[in-house]
Amino acid sequence: MKMRKGLWIQVLVLALVFSLILVLVNNISTNLIRSGLGFDFGWLNRTAGFALAEHVLPYSSSDNYAWALLIGWLNSLKVIFASLIMATLIGFFVGILSAGRNTLLRFLASLYVTFIRQIPLLLQLLFWYFVGFLSIQGNLIGPFKGILNISNQGIVILGINLSAEFSALLIGLSVYSGAYISEIVRGGIQSVSRGQWEAFRSLGLAENIGLIKVIMPQALPAILPGLTSQYLNLAKNSTLAIAVGYSDIYAISDTIITQTGRAIEGFILLLISFFFLNIIISNCMELLNNRLLSYQKH
Repeated sequence: MKMRKGLWIQVLVLALVFSLILVLVNNISTNLIRSGLGFDFGWLNRTAGFALAEHVLPYSSSDNYAWALLIGWLNSLKVIFASLIMATLIGFFVGILSAGRNTLLRFLASLYVTFIRQIPLLLQLLFWYFVGFLSIQGNLIGPFKGILNISNQGIVILGINLSAEFSALLIGLSVYSGAYISEIVRGGIQSVSRGQWEAFRSLGLAENIGLIKVIMPQALPAILPGLTSQYLNLAKNSTLAIAVGYSDIYAISDTIITQTGRAIEGFILLLISFFFLNIIISNCMELLNNRLLSYQKH
């Protein structure tokens, strides 16, 4: 009886939500028709008429809006996945130091986390862009000539050119997200019972070997859920790219909306893009978690 009652409540809530969505869509469509704009996506075939400083695929101002949005989407994916990798490396490195025995390294890791988490991401991005890159006079080569070159134009590493906008966004997102990931890693490591630490030490394993082979495999199930949340946050935070002039999908959508006046259709495309991106990240992390749990059972 309770199960049937619960089912009816769920059906009622679903019907209510669906009705609200229909009312919202109908109101939007009606208002657009009254304003003479209508509701369509035919404008996607119009000529964009603006240039992009950064594009993965060939692009010119004579291409249409649809192609411009695709370029912006690819630019977003490029900086998001590059930042995910770098933030993960930073987070695990700092998290391991935070859980280690060395007092000085623990203090430095704690100082990094505390400092970075107190400053808004937007300010950090602006700092890296205007102070970290645009303020550079000439080139910063140092002992890495031919391998790494940093200038106000960006970073050149092993022949790969990274613009100042992309570099500032990459570093800012990675450093900021890495601070939060490190706390997740530290918590995951500390969730492993002290008996496991004593066990590998009693076997004569070095601290770093025991941490990697004994502690981390047991800590990962506790780390992955929080890591997934931070990955999703990083993807959403990437929309701040507009502050440093990076041509991501949000910046390009904003330009298109300004030119066409199609705010509703533009934001619908933007919402759908990030919805599917978050679905991909969530499913990949869930698959990784399931594989890890399956491996541990065997």
